[in-house]
Amino acid sequence: MKIIGIIAEYNPFHLGHLYKIKKIKELYPESLIIAIISTNFTQRGDISILNKWNKTKICLENNVDIILELPTIYATQSSDIFASAALKILNEFKIDTLVFGSETNDTSILYNLANTQINNKEYDVLVQNYLSKGINYPTAMSKALKELTNINIDKPNDLLGLSYIKEIIKNNYNVEPISIKRTNNYHQEKIILNNNKEKLNDNKTINTNNIISANLIRKLHQDNFDITPYIPNNTYQYLYKNISINTAYNLLKYKIITDKSNLNKYLTVDEGIENRIIKYINISNTWEELVMNIKTKRYTYNKINRMLIHILLGITKEDNNKDIYLRILGFNNQGRNYLNKIKKEINLPIYTSYKENISNIFDIEYKSTYIYSLITNDTSLISQEYKNKPIIK
Repeated sequence: MKIIGIIAEYNPFHLGHLYKIKKIKELYPESLIIAIISTNFTQRGDISILNKWNKTKICLENNVDIILELPTIYATQSSDIFASAALKILNEFKIDTLVFGSETNDTSILYNLANTQINNKEYDVLVQNYLSKGINYPTAMSKALKELTNINIDKPNDLLGLSYIKEIIKNNYNVEPISIKRTNNYHQEKIILNNNKEKLNDNKTINTNNIISANLIRKLHQDNFDITPYIPNNTYQYLYKNISINTAYNLLKYKIITDKSNLNKYLTVDEGIENRIIKYINISNTWEELVMNIKTKRYTYNKINRMLIHILLGITKEDNNKDIYLRILGFNNQGRNYLNKIKKEINLPIYTSYKENISNIFDIEYKSTYIYSLITNDTSLISQEYKNKPIIK
């Protein structure tokens, strides 16, 4: 039986995610699927419009067998750190296959690029040369790889896939990466009609015309458009309405103004950018406006958003690189049987509920949930954080 890992944000869970799960079951009918999910805030520096407990319910209702938590401190960092933490946790649960979406859909290309990053000494020199010209790291990385391999890589899921494969190689994980072709672009800004349908192994069809990016779904939802054609039936009821990163702006503004002399202590606040944050905080009316005001070509929008998330949540540089905990959010019967089978082989402690003062990043997760509850106006999440046990289906 294949033990398959998925790394996901599910912000929100949509038909593309359902398509991937169905394709896995089509390719590997006897497989067990383990998903590790971001919780309240995401790798692209956004707020989730689904809370982690409802993500877990949706996963279980769509044939995911075990759902794990990716701690916020790692879920809100660059793709390499995001991938490193997620794969370290999944490796503890003995996955043998990692399935991810990709624009190129060619793992051999990603392996070539990953080996270049790890083994070619010229790569780091070229990246530093490009960075010295004031461009951001993803662009410097892409340019260096293009110069060394003549391969251009700049799409978001290709870059994540590259980070996954690099971690597999560096840590000698016994994990096979499998790519599934993405049917849309993360930066997609409009719905493209093509009326394509694909029949899957359960004799049902998914209209791939209705697979659009999570980014576009969030924008449509925020603007009060009907998004039900683009998400599974069991998703819509759980979505927070009128929630975007701008909803958190007043909390962020208060945090910055009351701690402006110490902003550089926060994770990813580097190279003096705290001066630009302080300069523009009082003349920016929204989170997005603040990002636009402090943006330079050296920083991507995602990097700035992640930086502001770390300030909002009070995550400092000292908090980084703490021990990773393993937290199970849910499982079904097949998942329970598998967990019972492997639990003695797992080296890191497993938690099924919040434990105070066990780990600093565990406490960060609680603080993240508390702030998230203020943003979503869902105070029930505070008690759920320390009372909830894994959801069992």
